[in-house]
Amino acid sequence: MWSMDYAMRIGGECVTTAARQPVLLPYDGSEIGRVFRASAAEVDRAVSAAGRAAPLMRQMTLAERAAILRKAAARLQAEAEAFALSISSESGKPIKEARVEVERAVSTLEFSAEEARRLAGEVVPMEAAPAGRGRMAITVREPLGVIAAITPFNFPLNLAMHKIGPAIAAGNAVVHKPASTTPITALRMAALFEDCGLPAGALNVVTGPGGEIGDLLTTHRDVAMVTFTGSAEVGVRIRNLAGLKRVTLELGNNSAVIIDRDADLDAAVPRCVIGSFANSGQVCISIQRIYVHEAVRQEFTERFVEATRRLVIGHPHEPATDISSLITEKDADRIVAWIEEAVQAGARLLTGGERRLRATVTPAVLADVPPHVQISCKEAFGPVVGINSFKTLEEAIARVNDSEYGLQAGIYTRDIHRAFEAARRIHVGGFLINEIPQYRVDHMPYGGVKMSGFGREGPKYAIEEMTELKLICWKL
Repeated sequence: MWSMDYAMRIGGECVTTAARQPVLLPYDGSEIGRVFRASAAEVDRAVSAAGRAAPLMRQMTLAERAAILRKAAARLQAEAEAFALSISSESGKPIKEARVEVERAVSTLEFSAEEARRLAGEVVPMEAAPAGRGRMAITVREPLGVIAAITPFNFPLNLAMHKIGPAIAAGNAVVHKPASTTPITALRMAALFEDCGLPAGALNVVTGPGGEIGDLLTTHRDVAMVTFTGSAEVGVRIRNLAGLKRVTLELGNNSAVIIDRDADLDAAVPRCVIGSFANSGQVCISIQRIYVHEAVRQEFTERFVEATRRLVIGHPHEPATDISSLITEKDADRIVAWIEEAVQAGARLLTGGERRLRATVTPAVLADVPPHVQISCKEAFGPVVGINSFKTLEEAIARVNDSEYGLQAGIYTRDIHRAFEAARRIHVGGFLINEIPQYRVDHMPYGGVKMSGFGREGPKYAIEEMTELKLICWKL
């Protein structure tokens, strides 16, 4: 894959333009390949190709769609190591995490294939109303047509499959815009799908500047739906531009976890370290805020800092690496600046926060973080977490809810009553008990509230978003 040109995939053809842009390995800035910058012409061509393929997808039987998805899953499994290397190289994700991402993407496609076979409506009990006598009705789910999928850099394969798999299962055609920093995996996956029998134009991939292409797709008259994962700022823009189009938005978080007075620290500490620093904290549900009961605050903090210091920092291709670089130098600058802001406001830096080669920041643990600083109230998307103490569960719940985001949160406790009190009162899309909020399996409903967006992913739930419910009623 090194230093190759990767063409866009439009209508089953390789498409290039005069403008190319490099794709860099974030850890050291070395070039791993080049892609081509799409203009309005290529975007329109991709949407037109999807529009021609959409009727073919609609006419396919559920079994035919499922067969393509199962075949793609099998091919991806067979090429798992090559795709893991692609993910690791363009995103900077440690190779062991990239391998897990490939495994999850295989599962996402398998779940999508299963849901394709289950795509059905229901019988409506018309005679439940006096005016319904002598009538029967059913509902069916029909594809929307052309779906624009805009995906982020942090999971360049699996988050794309969470949009593409359900779209294909539902009988739609897709125009995929991957993140500008991680387009290679998406282009390789589109070629794989075509080899597995997906009709030409059913999956198109355009590459280039995200804002420009995203706006073109969102406002295109022939795009029926936009599904987006990324920042809240971009999500709000898409929502405002989309008009009456169907939109689903997954817009991130600043996840919080409560460590109660009776929590199992042997379980909580290692999981919270993983939940804070996996992929250098570049996960939408990465732990950013930890609220620890004052009775166990000192023990939890000491154990957490010790475990954090044992994390191995290095090149993403090295098998032992736990922490590699952030996606860009600009993001590393921002994280360091946010840490400095918190310290100046009174937080204590217990470990980490040091800038290393290019875009690497050592995992940072802060204590006594004021609620108004950016680490507390914005999405860091980097290797930094703040630990604060609480006295009562009421206080902890209030502090978790004191956020404009609401994707996932969690609690560690042995008291089932306190666990469910927190679960019912914390305003998020998903709540985890005795598990980190970064936990996700790929068939569960996943999405947020407030500035974390709306709509749900997970193949079954995404298909509901990507289909139209139609009523068919007849008089006997």
